[in-house]
Amino acid sequence: MRALKRTIAVVLMVAAAPAMAQTFGLGRAASERDLAAWNIDVTPDGAGLPPGKGSVAQGKLVYAQHCAACHGANGEGKPADALVGGRGTLQGTDPVKTIGSFWPYATTVFDFINRAMPYNAPQSLTPDEVYAVTAWLLHQNGILPADAVLDARTLPKVRMPNRDGFVPDTRPDTGNVACRSGCVGRP
Repeated sequence: MRALKRTIAVVLMVAAAPAMAQTFGLGRAASERDLAAWNIDVTPDGAGLPPGKGSVAQGKLVYAQHCAACHGANGEGKPADALVGGRGTLQGTDPVKTIGSFWPYATTVFDFINRAMPYNAPQSLTPDEVYAVTAWLLHQNGILPADAVLDARTLPKVRMPNRDGFVPDTRPDTGNVACRSGCVGRP
């Protein structure tokens, strides 16, 4: 459903862009290539995962080079958030929310790393590097064995420890209804 909404939104933006550019004389219509650069989200079922693969061993090297300075040599945190540990703490008074204790989907780990990491150079890692560091982090959290290799087929199959700790929200993104007439503060 999310992918369908995204597709509809992209179609509407592409259709409206030429009129907006002509009306205001600014910019240009976004091309399919322009839009593809922004369309990098990955859903829990794995839709949006790119081709590529990465192993736990490769991930250890990528992590050491790009992640350890902020997240610690083994994902323990300091100065940035801890990525490893915290199992069994969510029910206590001092929960530790890490990839292994809190996150419900392994695909979300890939998505976040791919979009936002490393902090000083987001989106600079290749898909292979993102798969690899995701594999290493899942291994460090006791979720994957040391010989694991992740790709677009295997990553969505990873079952996270807190998968059932979330309640799905089936509400639409917004409950607002567009004002059609007699709107306060609008003509």
